[in-house]
This record gives sequence, C-alpha cells and structure tokens, in this order.
Amino acid sequence: MSALSHQWFTSINQIDANEWQRLFGSEPFTCHAFLYALEQSQCVNEQTGWQPKHLAVYENNKLIALAPGYLKSHSYGEYVFDWAWAEAYEQHGLEYYPKWLCGVPFSPIEGKRIAIEHNDHDLVYHYIKEQLNTHSIDQSWSGWHINFCEQAQANSLCTERVMQRVGVQFQWFNKGFNTFDDFLQTLTARKRKTLKKERAKIVQQNITIEWLHGVQITPEIMQLFCEFYQRTYLKRSGHLGYLNMEFFILLHALMSEQLVIMLAKKDDKVIAATLSLIGENTLYGRYWGANEDVDSLHFELCYYQGIEFAIKHNLSCFHSGAQGEHKIARGFEPVLTYSAHHIVDGDFSNAISDYLKRESQHIHIYKDQCAELLPFKNE
Repeated sequence: MSALSHQWFTSINQIDANEWQRLFGSEPFTCHAFLYALEQSQCVNEQTGWQPKHLAVYENNKLIALAPGYLKSHSYGEYVFDWAWAEAYEQHGLEYYPKWLCGVPFSPIEGKRIAIEHNDHDLVYHYIKEQLNTHSIDQSWSGWHINFCEQAQANSLCTERVMQRVGVQFQWFNKGFNTFDDFLQTLTARKRKTLKKERAKIVQQNITIEWLHGVQITPEIMQLFCEFYQRTYLKRSGHLGYLNMEFFILLHALMSEQLVIMLAKKDDKVIAATLSLIGENTLYGRYWGANEDVDSLHFELCYYQGIEFAIKHNLSCFHSGAQGEHKIARGFEPVLTYSAHHIVDGDFSNAISDYLKRESQHIHIYKDQCAELLPFKNE
C-alpha cells in the first residue's frame, strides 16, 4: 500500500474534468459538470452547510480513485436520515457535526459513489477507509458516510466497523414496452381503469404536454421552470429550494443534451413544468413546479409522462426520486438503496449498529409488503 497516496480538494475545479470523467463516466449526477454547477452557483459551500471536500487517491502519481465529498454542518438535503443520531449526540453533550459525506447534494440517486480504476478494488477501499478514519479523528468529525452507493460498493465498504444501512425507493422498469398502452395491459383491470381516468382528466381540462430536449430548451424556458420550482418549494416547505437560478442556467449550458423539460400548457399558457436528466439507461425525474393546483397534473407530468418518455427512448428505468408510496399503484416497484456509515465514538457506533440491524429487518418486510400492493396482473 506504500505506493498509494491521497489528496483532499476543496473545489472540483482543482481536479481535471477529463480525469474526473475518465473515472466516473457519463452518469449525470457524478459528472464533473453537475458537481461544478452546484459549486459555482454557491448551492454548495461552507455557508449552505455543504463545504466541498473531495478525496482523490493516487498510485505512483496516477489518479486511480475519486470520492466526491462534503463537510456537513447539518443533515439537510441528504435523504438518508440521521437526525436521531445527531439528537442523541446533543443529549450527551457531544458534537455530531461536522461529519463527512460522500454523495450527491440534494439528489437521492443511487450510483457509483467512489470511482476506482485499479485491478485491486479491495486494496483501494481499505486505503480510503483508513484515510477517512484517520482524518475523522484528526479533524474531530463524528464520522463519515457514503450515501446511495451501489449494493456491491456498500458490501465492499461495510467491514471493520463500517455499518450498512438500507432504505426503499420506488422505480419504474421498462419491460420491453412499445407504447404506454402496452404498459397498461400489464395492470389489473381496476388499476388500468384508474390510470386511464387520471390521464383523461388532463385532456378534459384542455391541458397539453410538450417535451423539450437539449437545444430546444431556451434560457427563457429554463428561467420559467426555475420560477415554478421555487414557487412550489416555497409553498410546500415555507422556504426556497436548495437550487438557485444560476445552478439551472449552468446545468443548461454544460449538460443540455442530458436535460429534458416537460411543460404543461393550458390555453397555450405554461402552468407547470418538470426537469429530468437522462443517464445511460435511465430517466431521472428530479424537479417539478407549478403555478396553480390542477387535479391529477402532478401524476401526469411527474409520472406518466416520464414513463412515456422512457418507453419512447427505450430507457430501461424511470427513477422519480425518493419516497412516495402513491407510486406503487402506478407501477413503480420497491427497490432497496444502500449507504455506508462509520461513527468514531465506539459506544455510539455500537448503539447505531444495533439500531440499523433492527431497522434493516423492518425495511425488508416493508419492501415485501409494498411489492404485494403492485398493480400488475398475476402471471
């Protein structure tokens, strides 16, 4: 292991974009452009509680691994909830923050969190964990966390007091459909009727949907979408969204070919919009906003149109974000998500480990119960 070395970076600009892409590939949420847009727009910085602290590993001065990371002073925008852990620390007069998080800010999207280009992945994982453990002690971090990583990566990380946590999300899978009606035919008659009824309400209200992709998305459209997004976030939560206008403008400038905006129009006036990102085989439905409440419009724009798009473009999966049991009735299947956690304090680590074992049992039962509620016909 003596040939391995590492360096911490406080800005993604300090790492060559081509080198970053060589390791991470084309998936949108870990690409250099997406993370750069978050930093450049100041959506992530020390003031917002997301201070960039990326880890790079080298072998003989060649970059072989990257872990996009952030020093956190809170737990907002993570979607793997550890508020109870922070409260327990506070009750015992201890500081839970700062902590180090490897993940994509504000994006509950599973993927490759640590990119490795080396013939011995276990060696690199062991080295990374050693550096994280040492740095946590030296810098007085409560611990380190790797959220929404692939299962194989979680299994590789979760040794030597690194705990695995599971969760459930709902995703739609394309089973070789040629049309939306092909998908409907896989549902029970009652559920099929419900979906058709919801979609009919959109037509009856004289609402049309328009897809815009890549260069079809103008700066004016992007600005309009952002206004919808902020208005809806403010109405729902009482504060503006995590992402600002500059972020969306940069995203459009840097990643337009991976963006899709869907507009809902009533009497030729745009009343709602969604912004999605396209991966290699997946459509990621991420952001939504509307300027008025319309019956069934959220289902149409955020779910059914995404399914239509995935079918038309032969994408294997439509990922519409975290949580949402209402997705089950619309054909979104429960899948497990994985994260890895290391807590420095031994007593807290043991207590949390015990909690996670019990939580995992409940999560697996919950996933099975959700699967029983899926609207598909019995084969």
